[in-house]
Amino acid sequence: MTSPAAPDARDPFTLAAESAARLAELSGVARHDVALVLGSGWAAAADRLGETVAALPATDLPGFLPPAVVGHAGTVRSIAVPRPGSDPLRALVLPRSHFYEGHGVRAVAHGVRVAAAAGCRTIVLTNGCGGLDPAVPPGSPVLISDHLNLTGASPLEGATFVDVTDLYSTRLRGLARTVDPDLAEGVYAQFRGPQYETPAEVRMAGVLGASLVGMSTALEAVAARHVGLEVLGFSLVTNLAAGVSDRPLSHEEVLEAGRDAAGRCADLLAGIVPLL
Repeated sequence: MTSPAAPDARDPFTLAAESAARLAELSGVARHDVALVLGSGWAAAADRLGETVAALPATDLPGFLPPAVVGHAGTVRSIAVPRPGSDPLRALVLPRSHFYEGHGVRAVAHGVRVAAAAGCRTIVLTNGCGGLDPAVPPGSPVLISDHLNLTGASPLEGATFVDVTDLYSTRLRGLARTVDPDLAEGVYAQFRGPQYETPAEVRMAGVLGASLVGMSTALEAVAARHVGLEVLGFSLVTNLAAGVSDRPLSHEEVLEAGRDAAGRCADLLAGIVPLL
């Protein structure tokens, strides 16, 4: 018998379509406009976006797995985001499956594919990360301008060629700056995890052009481009990366920094999402 925590082996796009259909049935919302994946430090933003129309365990939808890490949510929310002079924006908040959980790239990309199948045309991907620039201290939200995929994997299968030149939309980054003109910007490097990066790996990432390091987002962003979503990416610097400071790294520190910055992150997304 298949374990309930095992990934579904069916065609990933068929599975995403089934999950989107089940979402529409359970939530009563036929289509959504924008999706959000809220990483460490960003989850509180969901409460600021608008009225939650429906909230359900992600495992009620085909293809979603229970969260494997303390502090990571496993709930799907449908939120009506008010817009002056217009109908509400339908926002879909999705949980994240990390590559280090060992379920493969299909599980990582599943939420993104469900978002597209549910009608979304835009996705906001957020994370908590280590920072390489001491001038951007913990608690700082940073726009992702590009990424380095250092996982050795891709969410694409077969001869699937996708242009990722402007993967993190220039247009959407411009919109974000109308809300907060002082937002820093950086290149995000995704490592496989779950161990934190070594100082040597952090130095390597810096030489390659990264100013942010973490364990998510890049694979999701590629999958999002493949299904036609416009991507806006944010990192919250929760700690200085290994070797940048003398402080040891810990998951508890990441969670604490995320809690401390939750208000600023929530304000930022509450201002940006209605513009999408």
